[in-house]
Amino acid sequence: MHVLDTLVVTPRGYPAELERTVALRNGARVRLRPMRPADEPRLVELYDRLSAVTAYRRFFTLMKTLPPELAHHFANVDYRRRLALVAEPSAGDIPAVIAVARLEPTERPTTAELALVVEDAWQRIGLGAILLAQILRAGEQRGIDDFRADVLTTNDTMLALLARHTDVTRRNVQKHGVTELFFRRSP
Repeated sequence: MHVLDTLVVTPRGYPAELERTVALRNGARVRLRPMRPADEPRLVELYDRLSAVTAYRRFFTLMKTLPPELAHHFANVDYRRRLALVAEPSAGDIPAVIAVARLEPTERPTTAELALVVEDAWQRIGLGAILLAQILRAGEQRGIDDFRADVLTTNDTMLALLARHTDVTRRNVQKHGVTELFFRRSP
């Protein structure tokens, strides 16, 4: 447990069962846990550390900083239909969010939209695949069995991650350079 965790109020409905520590391919240990409202400033800090390429791949636009209203929206989830998991390094007294996986509701109650971002320094060592597996499993535990994601057609990394770790059921390439994917968690 981090020192600051003792100062953070646990939100109503917080699913502590989703907390875990995992080891990455490089041996680093990372703590995964559900998003909390107190993560709002950490999301802004994360965005500020993203490269322009990573930020554009996640948001399809570049912003000078993550707007406060967007950070507030992202940090406040209901843990049922809107769920987000964050990753933070296990080492250190002050936790920093280094990755986020989130599910947002769609018009169908059993379908959720997935988004994922990993800070550049933490990419290519297995964190994206671990977060993807954890958020999909948590979604299924909440009655979500179909997932969708909009991915830039040029984002080979995310397209490959989804192709390797999910069962893609449908793929639509749209005119504006976005691939819409529908998928389920691989068994």
